[in-house]
Amino acid sequence: MNPRKHISQRGAALVVGMIMLVLITLMLITALNLGTTNFRAMTNMQFRSEAIAAANKATEDIISSNFTLAPAAQDVFVDLDNDAVDDYVVQVAQPQCIYAAEAFGTDPSSLSLPMTMSTASTWNTVWDIDTTVNGADNVGGAAVRVRSGVRVLLSQAQKDGVCP
Repeated sequence: MNPRKHISQRGAALVVGMIMLVLITLMLITALNLGTTNFRAMTNMQFRSEAIAAANKATEDIISSNFTLAPAAQDVFVDLDNDAVDDYVVQVAQPQCIYAAEAFGTDPSSLSLPMTMSTASTWNTVWDIDTTVNGADNVGGAAVRVRSGVRVLLSQAQKDGVCP
Protein backbone atom coordinates (compact mmCIF):
# COMPACT_ATOMS: atom_id res chain seq x y z
CA MET A 1 0.00 0.00 0.00
CA ASN A 2 1.19 3.46 -0.85
CA PRO A 3 1.49 5.76 2.21
CA ARG A 4 1.00 8.95 0.18
CA LYS A 5 -2.37 7.83 -1.16
CA HIS A 6 -3.55 7.07 2.37
CA ILE A 7 -2.56 10.52 3.68
CA SER A 8 -4.36 12.43 0.89
CA GLN A 9 -7.59 10.50 1.54
CA ARG A 10 -7.67 11.48 5.22
CA GLY A 11 -7.80 15.19 4.34
CA ALA A 12 -10.67 14.68 1.89
CA ALA A 13 -12.72 12.84 4.52
CA LEU A 14 -12.26 15.77 6.90
CA VAL A 15 -13.46 18.29 4.32
CA VAL A 16 -16.48 16.14 3.40
CA GLY A 17 -17.30 15.67 7.08
CA MET A 18 -17.17 19.43 7.71
CA ILE A 19 -19.42 20.13 4.73
CA MET A 20 -21.95 17.54 5.97
CA LEU A 21 -21.86 19.07 9.46
CA VAL A 22 -22.57 22.56 8.04
CA LEU A 23 -25.45 21.19 5.91
CA ILE A 24 -27.03 19.40 8.87
CA THR A 25 -26.71 22.55 10.98
CA LEU A 26 -28.40 24.63 8.27
CA MET A 27 -31.24 22.11 8.00
CA LEU A 28 -31.79 22.19 11.77
CA ILE A 29 -31.83 26.01 11.84
CA THR A 30 -34.35 26.04 8.97
CA ALA A 31 -36.57 23.51 10.74
CA LEU A 32 -36.43 25.57 13.94
CA ASN A 33 -37.42 28.74 12.06
CA LEU A 34 -40.33 26.97 10.36
CA GLY A 35 -41.54 25.61 13.69
CA THR A 36 -41.34 29.03 15.31
CA THR A 37 -43.23 30.64 12.41
CA ASN A 38 -46.00 28.03 12.62
CA PHE A 39 -46.23 28.52 16.38
CA ARG A 40 -46.61 32.29 15.95
CA ALA A 41 -49.28 31.84 13.30
CA MET A 42 -51.27 29.45 15.50
CA THR A 43 -50.93 31.79 18.49
CA ASN A 44 -52.21 34.72 16.41
CA MET A 45 -55.17 32.63 15.23
CA GLN A 46 -55.95 31.69 18.83
CA PHE A 47 -55.86 35.33 19.98
CA ARG A 48 -58.08 36.33 17.06
CA SER A 49 -60.59 33.59 17.91
CA GLU A 50 -60.58 34.70 21.55
CA ALA A 51 -61.17 38.32 20.50
CA ILE A 52 -64.12 37.25 18.34
CA ALA A 53 -65.50 35.21 21.26
CA ALA A 54 -65.14 38.28 23.52
CA ALA A 55 -66.99 40.45 20.99
CA ASN A 56 -69.76 37.84 20.71
CA LYS A 57 -70.00 37.63 24.52
CA ALA A 58 -70.34 41.42 24.72
CA THR A 59 -73.07 41.31 22.06
CA GLU A 60 -74.92 38.64 24.06
CA ASP A 61 -74.65 40.80 27.20
CA ILE A 62 -76.08 43.80 25.34
CA ILE A 63 -78.90 41.78 23.78
CA SER A 64 -79.84 40.20 27.11
CA SER A 65 -80.25 43.65 28.67
CA ASN A 66 -83.10 45.97 27.77
CA PHE A 67 -80.87 47.99 25.43
CA THR A 68 -83.78 49.44 23.43
CA LEU A 69 -84.87 51.72 26.28
CA ALA A 70 -81.85 54.01 25.90
CA PRO A 71 -79.39 52.74 23.29
CA ALA A 72 -75.90 54.00 24.13
CA ALA A 73 -72.30 53.19 23.36
CA GLN A 74 -70.43 51.42 26.13
CA ASP A 75 -67.37 49.39 27.03
CA VAL A 76 -67.92 45.79 28.10
CA PHE A 77 -65.23 44.00 30.09
CA VAL A 78 -65.03 40.29 29.28
CA ASP A 79 -63.39 37.54 31.34
CA LEU A 80 -63.18 34.53 29.03
CA ASP A 81 -61.36 32.14 31.34
CA ASN A 82 -63.35 32.92 34.53
CA ASP A 83 -60.32 33.84 36.62
CA ALA A 84 -61.86 37.13 37.88
CA VAL A 85 -59.48 39.14 35.67
CA ASP A 86 -60.87 40.94 32.63
CA ASP A 87 -59.15 39.59 29.53
CA TYR A 88 -60.70 41.84 26.89
CA VAL A 89 -62.26 45.29 26.65
CA VAL A 90 -64.95 45.39 23.98
CA GLN A 91 -66.20 48.72 22.68
CA VAL A 92 -69.86 48.51 21.74
CA ALA A 93 -71.12 51.29 19.48
CA GLN A 94 -74.58 52.69 20.04
CA PRO A 95 -77.07 50.09 18.78
CA GLN A 96 -78.87 51.38 15.70
CA CYS A 97 -82.46 50.60 14.78
CA ILE A 98 -82.17 50.04 11.04
CA TYR A 99 -85.62 48.70 10.19
CA ALA A 100 -89.11 48.55 11.67
CA ALA A 101 -92.13 46.68 10.34
CA GLU A 102 -95.48 46.27 11.95
CA ALA A 103 -96.02 42.85 13.49
CA PHE A 104 -99.38 41.26 12.81
CA GLY A 105 -99.41 38.95 15.80
CA THR A 106 -101.99 41.03 17.67
CA ASP A 107 -104.89 39.79 19.74
CA PRO A 108 -107.56 37.93 17.73
CA SER A 109 -110.24 40.38 18.82
CA SER A 110 -108.39 43.33 17.30
CA LEU A 111 -107.36 41.67 14.04
CA SER A 112 -110.60 42.63 12.34
CA LEU A 113 -110.33 46.26 13.47
CA PRO A 114 -108.53 48.86 11.37
CA MET A 115 -104.97 49.56 12.57
CA THR A 116 -105.94 53.00 13.84
CA MET A 117 -108.45 51.45 16.24
CA SER A 118 -106.24 48.58 17.43
CA THR A 119 -104.56 48.97 20.82
CA ALA A 120 -102.19 46.05 20.42
CA SER A 121 -99.87 47.48 17.76
CA THR A 122 -96.41 45.93 17.94
CA TRP A 123 -93.35 46.37 15.73
CA ASN A 124 -90.60 44.02 14.61
CA THR A 125 -87.45 46.13 14.80
CA VAL A 126 -84.06 45.12 13.45
CA TRP A 127 -80.99 46.42 15.27
CA ASP A 128 -77.35 46.63 14.22
CA ILE A 129 -74.90 46.00 17.07
CA ASP A 130 -71.31 46.87 16.20
CA THR A 131 -68.56 45.63 18.55
CA THR A 132 -64.82 46.30 18.33
CA VAL A 133 -61.94 44.69 20.19
CA ASN A 134 -58.93 46.98 20.05
CA GLY A 135 -55.54 45.28 19.78
CA ALA A 136 -53.92 47.48 22.45
CA ASP A 137 -56.59 46.73 25.08
CA ASN A 138 -56.39 42.94 25.25
CA VAL A 139 -54.08 40.12 26.16
CA GLY A 140 -53.09 38.84 22.72
CA GLY A 141 -53.04 42.09 20.80
CA ALA A 142 -55.64 40.93 18.25
CA ALA A 143 -58.04 43.54 16.86
CA VAL A 144 -61.42 42.50 15.46
CA ARG A 145 -64.75 44.08 14.56
CA VAL A 146 -67.94 42.05 14.76
CA ARG A 147 -71.33 43.28 13.57
CA SER A 148 -74.50 41.48 14.60
CA GLY A 149 -78.16 41.92 13.80
CA VAL A 150 -80.97 41.24 16.22
CA ARG A 151 -84.73 41.49 15.95
CA VAL A 152 -86.66 42.95 18.88
CA LEU A 153 -90.42 43.19 19.28
CA LEU A 154 -91.41 46.67 20.52
CA SER A 155 -94.66 48.42 21.29
CA GLN A 156 -95.73 51.45 19.27
CA ALA A 157 -94.55 53.85 21.98
CA GLN A 158 -91.17 52.10 22.37
CA LYS A 159 -90.67 52.04 18.62
CA ASP A 160 -91.49 55.73 18.28
CA GLY A 161 -88.90 56.56 20.96
CA VAL A 162 -85.93 54.76 19.43
CA CYS A 163 -86.57 54.03 15.74
CA PRO A 164 -86.83 56.59 12.94
